[in-house]
Amino acid sequence: MTMGAGLAARALAIFAGVAAAPAFAADVTPQRLANPEPGNWLMNHRTYDSQRFSPLDKITRDNVKNLKLAYAVAIGGAAANENLQSTPLAEDGYLYLTDQWGVLYKIDARSGDAGRVLWRMDPGQEKAPLANRGAALWGNLVVTVANYPARVIATNKDTGKVVWETNMHDQADVQLTAAPLAVGDKIIVGAAGGDRGTRCWIAGFDAATGKLAWKKFVVPAPGEPGSETWKDKNNAWQVGGGAMWVTGSYDVETNQVIWGTGNPVPMFDPTYRPGDNLYTDSMISWEPQTGKMNWWHQYTPGDMWDYDEEGSHILIDGVVDGQNRKLVTHAGRNGFLYTFDRGNAQTLFAKAYVEKVNWTKGIDQKTGKPVDYDPGKDLQTYSGMQNQTLADPTKKLCPAMSGGNNYWPPSYSPKTRMLYIPSLTSCNELTLRPDLSNKAGDWKGATFKNIERNESDLVLADPFTGEVRKRTHVPYPNNSGAVSTAGGVVFTGYTDGSFAAYDDTTIEELWKINVGTGMMAPPMTFEAGGKQYVAIESGLSAISKARHNFTPELKELRNSTMLFVFGL
Repeated sequence: MTMGAGLAARALAIFAGVAAAPAFAADVTPQRLANPEPGNWLMNHRTYDSQRFSPLDKITRDNVKNLKLAYAVAIGGAAANENLQSTPLAEDGYLYLTDQWGVLYKIDARSGDAGRVLWRMDPGQEKAPLANRGAALWGNLVVTVANYPARVIATNKDTGKVVWETNMHDQADVQLTAAPLAVGDKIIVGAAGGDRGTRCWIAGFDAATGKLAWKKFVVPAPGEPGSETWKDKNNAWQVGGGAMWVTGSYDVETNQVIWGTGNPVPMFDPTYRPGDNLYTDSMISWEPQTGKMNWWHQYTPGDMWDYDEEGSHILIDGVVDGQNRKLVTHAGRNGFLYTFDRGNAQTLFAKAYVEKVNWTKGIDQKTGKPVDYDPGKDLQTYSGMQNQTLADPTKKLCPAMSGGNNYWPPSYSPKTRMLYIPSLTSCNELTLRPDLSNKAGDWKGATFKNIERNESDLVLADPFTGEVRKRTHVPYPNNSGAVSTAGGVVFTGYTDGSFAAYDDTTIEELWKINVGTGMMAPPMTFEAGGKQYVAIESGLSAISKARHNFTPELKELRNSTMLFVFGL
C-alpha cells in the first residue's frame, strides 16, 4: 500500500469563489452522522439505516405541482457514454458530488438560484470505471474513491487539497465504485470489478490518516470457512467475484456494518464453479473496527444469472407477527422482498414484489433459500425453467438479469411505514457460452439480449408483511432510485429524462418534468437559505442506453451530464 499527501500536482483545485466559503466549516462528527440535521444529507443514503428518508416537509403533496428548476450545473462530460450515479452530499448549503472519472466537486448552493463550483479535485484516472457513486464526509474531509489505479482519497473540504491517499490496486481489474461509509474513526470501502475476474473485498481505513486497518475478502481462500462451497478444479475462488458496489448500512446500537455482495464469477456458467459459492450473493454483517464477520445470509446459492444482492439493506424497527423486532429488509435483484432479524439474519419472510418470476417456484419462509434449492446438488436447477444447459443453452429469464431492483436504491418512510421500490418489469434471454467462461478479462459464460421493452414499476410494499400494496407503471426503465420525505412526496427519475413526484400513500403521480437526458443517479433533498430543494444527476451508461433497444421513441436520446436542482 502507498499513501501520501503529495498529490497536488494531479489534484486539480479550482478556487473560484473560495472567498465566499467559510474559513472553518464544522467537523462532521460521528454524533452528527448518527443524528444528521434535517436540512443536511451527510452520507450516501442520508442515514446509517439506508432509509433514504428526509424529514424536510416544505415541499408537500399539495404544493409540489409548483416545483420548478432552480438551477443546473454541468459536470463530468469527458466521454459520450459517461454515466453519473452519485448521490450529492449536502452540508449547510454546500454540495459534494463526483462524476464517473472520480472528480470531486464542491458546489456553493446557498443562493438558491445558481450552483457555483468552488473547487474540483481530479484524481487523474487513466480511464473511466463502470461508475462512481459518491463520497463520504468525516471530520473536515471528503472521502472518495478513484480507479486505475484503485485508490481511496481524502480531500480537505474547505480547500480542495488532498490530505491522504491509499492505493488499493491489488488486482488488475479491481474497481472502487461504491461511496465510502464513515463509521467511528474508520472509513469502510467495498471493492468492485468482480465481473471482470476480481476477488472482491471489504476494508476499513483509519479516517485521519488513510492507513489500512483491515481487509477481508468476500470469497474465501482454500481452508477458510466457506471455501468448501467452491467445488471446482479451476481455482475459481481466485477470480470469484462477490463485488460490493453499493454502500452498506450501519447499526449504531449493535455496532455492525451490513453490506450486500455480488454474483460469483464467471457470471453465467456454474459448471466452471460448482457449489454454493460463498459468500457471493449474500448479506453480511461485519464488525467495523476489525472486519470480523458476525453472520451472513446467501440469497441465491450457485447463482447463474448475475443476480447480485449488493443493493441497499434497509434497517427498520417494527412489529412482525406481534413481536417488536430489529429488522433489515432488502428488495432482491432476484425479484423477492426479504425481511430478516438483524441480530442474527433469521428469515422472517420473503415474498415476490415483481409480477414475473420464473427462476424459482418461491422462497422457503424459514430458511430464506429458494424452495427448489437442493443442498445435495453441486449445480442447482431451481425451477428447471431457466437453467441453461449445453443441450438447451438459451432460456428466458424473469426477472431479467438486471433484476427487479438493483443498484437503484429503494426508500422507506417511517411516516407511512412503507417501502418504495423502483423495479424493472422485463424478462430477457440468456444463452450459455462455456467458451467465454475462462476468457481473461471477460468471465461471462453466456450472452444475453433484450427481448422486449424495458419498463418499470414503482412498488409500494409493506416491509413488515412483504405484501405489495400498490404499484404504478411507467413505460421506461427506472435506474435511478427513490427518496421519500415528510412532506408526503416520493421522488424518482427515469432513463427517458423524466423526473417525477408521487403521493407517498397512493403513489399517484403529482408532478413531472422531462429534462431531455436520462438519469441513473438517486435523487436527494436538502435545505439552503430556509428553502427545500431536490437534486438529481443525469447521464446514462452504454448499458442503460441498450435498455432502449425496444423503445424506438428514445433512439435519438442524447446524453448530458448535469446536476439539476429543483425548488418551489
